Amino acid sequence: MRKSLTTVLAVLLLLVPALAACGGGAATQPTAAPPTAAATAAPTTGATDSSKLRVGLVTDLGKVNDGTFNEFAHKGVLMAQEKHGFEYKFIETTAQADYAANIQALVDEKFDVIVTVGFLIQEATAAAAAANPGIVFIGVDQFYEQGSVTDNLVGLQFREDQAGFLAGALAAMMSESGTIGIVAGQEIPPVKRFKNGFDNGAKYVRPDINLLGVYLPTFIDPALGASSAEQMIGEGADVIFGAGGPTGSGAIKAAAEKGVFVIGVDQDEYLTTFARGSAPGANRILSSAIKRVDVAVATEIGKVVEGTFKGNGIELFDAAGEGVGLADFHDTADQVPDAVKARLEEIFKALADGTLSTGVDAVSGDVDPASVPEPKPYTP
Repeated sequence: MRKSLTTVLAVLLLLVPALAACGGGAATQPTAAPPTAAATAAPTTGATDSSKLRVGLVTDLGKVNDGTFNEFAHKGVLMAQEKHGFEYKFIETTAQADYAANIQALVDEKFDVIVTVGFLIQEATAAAAAANPGIVFIGVDQFYEQGSVTDNLVGLQFREDQAGFLAGALAAMMSESGTIGIVAGQEIPPVKRFKNGFDNGAKYVRPDINLLGVYLPTFIDPALGASSAEQMIGEGADVIFGAGGPTGSGAIKAAAEKGVFVIGVDQDEYLTTFARGSAPGANRILSSAIKRVDVAVATEIGKVVEGTFKGNGIELFDAAGEGVGLADFHDTADQVPDAVKARLEEIFKALADGTLSTGVDAVSGDVDPASVPEPKPYTP
């Protein structure tokens, strides 16, 4: 039986402290390694043993503690490491031009499994997998048609449109001004799924909602995100959704500090961007549209260890498998009416059982007009 949204939120609260502790246990503490010219070379965790599995990770632009999906992917490897015991190293990418070189650095060091993070690194990942059939490649946020790539490569896909749909419904139901906004990252499929899902979810519960939105050219510019959010606030937005890595985090941080309700993305930004409630504006974050990158990465590495890994396609994580959803309401729990919470749970269940469509193409992220659901207005 599928858990309710309330149960999912409770489980996430219990899991987060465990994730933070994943670096402990039997593995040795990280030691500094000399940086490469193209990136920040990661510490190696776990005792070096040629008989053990060796797992490497290459981030998208950003760091493994950036509070978004780079960090969640890193935590997923740590979860798997704690369970299975293996050597682990990561490389933090500083420029898109370095993707291939960073992957090759791990290939040259003879790592057995290489996890790459983000849609933008997909082409370099597929090329490396084709050139190195003896290495397993796991691509986060990467889509591969079944049969189009090598058997040693799998893409981890998430229904960001479902998480975005829930975020849009929440934003629309909580807005008093009737105007809400989204500060999104680059216009690539995962981000389009978030944005279009957000828009459709908002209109599903409030057809007359005024939607503001922008795609920005970078995921790593918090100041740009902040200025975009401030512009939307000037246009009347009283709920802002940030869906663009640290750029989006900059947007919601600035908006929350101005007293506007905000919604985070990828993981629970109350715990990251708002420092477990200690940062200014923490009392204004309603929730976060999450995708369980940590669980997905840990699951796929576990399949490699257990000999059940299957590549040449994708693994999809959606509402039905609790791979996406909303994080806890935290400090705003008392400000979110019970009727809103009940409606969100109803929507989550309908998305999970397939009786409700987001109206967004699950691959391209484009709006699919034929599947946009008929509005079902929320009445307080």
